[in-house]
Amino acid sequence: MALSVTACGGDSGSSGDKNTLKLVAADYGDKKSNASKVYWDSVVKDFEKQNKDIKVEVQVINWNDIDKQVKTMIQSGNVPDLLQTGGYADKVADDLLYKADEVLSPKTKKNLIPSFAEAGEVDGTQYGIPWVSSTRVLFYNKEVFKKAGIKTPPKTWDELAEAAEKIKKSKAADTPYALPLGPEEAQGESLIWELGNGGGYTDSSGKYTLDSKKNVETFDWLQDNLVKPGLTYSNPASTDRKTAFADFAAGKAGMLNGHPSLVQMAKAGKVDYGVTTIPGKDGPLKTTLGVADWMMAFKDGGKQEQIKKFLDFVYSKKMLKFDEMYNFMPVTKDALETMQSNGKHKDLQPFFDELDGARFYPLGDPAWDIVSAEMKKTGGKAAKEDPKKILGDLQKKAEEAAANTK
Repeated sequence: MALSVTACGGDSGSSGDKNTLKLVAADYGDKKSNASKVYWDSVVKDFEKQNKDIKVEVQVINWNDIDKQVKTMIQSGNVPDLLQTGGYADKVADDLLYKADEVLSPKTKKNLIPSFAEAGEVDGTQYGIPWVSSTRVLFYNKEVFKKAGIKTPPKTWDELAEAAEKIKKSKAADTPYALPLGPEEAQGESLIWELGNGGGYTDSSGKYTLDSKKNVETFDWLQDNLVKPGLTYSNPASTDRKTAFADFAAGKAGMLNGHPSLVQMAKAGKVDYGVTTIPGKDGPLKTTLGVADWMMAFKDGGKQEQIKKFLDFVYSKKMLKFDEMYNFMPVTKDALETMQSNGKHKDLQPFFDELDGARFYPLGDPAWDIVSAEMKKTGGKAAKEDPKKILGDLQKKAEEAAANTK
């Protein structure tokens, strides 16, 4: 999940004491508020009141550094008991983690939203415990649509291209459709479009299909109908999502695919926006991109029961506070129910509606981190260069990465 992050320090070092848990967590807050650290300190304080025999040490690390620092911790034998970050598959491949059902009570595990719990599985066994989630919808600027004479939001690719052409001709916005395929999240925008054509990154057996006929067709369509006619950025491969979001929030873009953080950005920019299900080739997407960050528990310290007590406490009592603090999608059924019923989150209902059918990256594959990094570097070029060649090169690298991580 792309988030605004800055450094936030914490205590370092791990305790050999069986009744002391070491938690390393990502910082979702800003530097001034230290919100993530404040949240975890509050959770720990409440937990320790109810569990006087267990202490929890928290280290909060910014997103740019957390994976690198955790890798160093593991290599040096300073393994945390709990880690909350963006990926888990490499730890499963190295046999470092407890299974989810070893550190969650049946009640807590049942409370997880199924689509996100399943995304934490490797070979049918759950190791990654979802922490926060996000889904995607199409945002459109109502004022821009009105100026361009567009009466209803698009439901198909052709309708989207037609709307974009009207926006261009009427000069209602600088960028009719904001297509970010730069290194920030090329793999996300690409997958959304490929899903619209019945494509995707893997087949039913988990093998990579990056250069499938349907995926190549998707980028051919993007080139012919959006990029070449000048209905998006001149070079999508060098345009990041943060640029697209900022343009929409400034009233400069007519449409784009977005996640919940764009709601607040659009409001702050006083943009009269609407949202709808993302258009596919022949109709609205039946499944959209789902993204999640993860909690995981390490076996090294042998603190299974202590970890279980802490996770049951957090997931039963403290998830709603974190979700509301950052306007995130929930991963637990009770938090979702509360957010839907309390009236404070009406703007998020379209995202809530997409949770059950969310489609994920191949998160359980330890090669995915390598594949994703390659896609970020070169995948966006398929919107201007030969898609068959660009995607074919990525497919070769994906197959090599998969073979090397077995």
